[in-house]
Amino acid sequence: MTTAQSELALDPQAQDLLFREARTANTFSDEPVTDEQVQAIYDLVKWAPTSMNQQPLRIVLLRSAEAKQRLLPHLMEGNRAKTEQAPLVAILAADTEFHENLPRLFPHSPGAKDIFADPGFREQNAKLNATLQAGYFFLGVRAAGLAVGPMTGLDAAGINAEFFPEGDRQTLVVANIGKPGENPWFDRLPRLDYDEVVTTL
Repeated sequence: MTTAQSELALDPQAQDLLFREARTANTFSDEPVTDEQVQAIYDLVKWAPTSMNQQPLRIVLLRSAEAKQRLLPHLMEGNRAKTEQAPLVAILAADTEFHENLPRLFPHSPGAKDIFADPGFREQNAKLNATLQAGYFFLGVRAAGLAVGPMTGLDAAGINAEFFPEGDRQTLVVANIGKPGENPWFDRLPRLDYDEVVTTL
């Protein structure tokens, strides 16, 4: 065990599963991702924090070929084949009407909903906090022993029109989920060092 590993409460195997050995998959096997697995992932990551417990993330799961065909035209060409192959595709979106749930999710502050009366401020908060939740969701997928391939090379407005015509959802990212297939990995890319990122004042 390295010094860095020993400084963390999480055991080294879990550290590797979630971070060091986890990779973004570009091919997937045909092994299905079950509803039970997705439920377990969500039931884990729902406990991660958002501002004022907003919880604005909404997830649409695409399993059928027909559902994927609705999505594919809105993805960059390089993302289409792997999305068509993946056993499960998730559209992760922000609910811009999240404030309607605040009386239940943030009950100790009766006026919480009114703070977000301005639509622009509400959308900004929805997108930021749903993006945080998307990151938690990806770690949850890894915790389930699955690979995830997040993609932002997409036409968000087109996806919104196709899947969220009511206008109360804003697409953030699309993710392919499953067991890795044949030759799933690109070469590992470098990361910035601690001293390049962290400043202490």
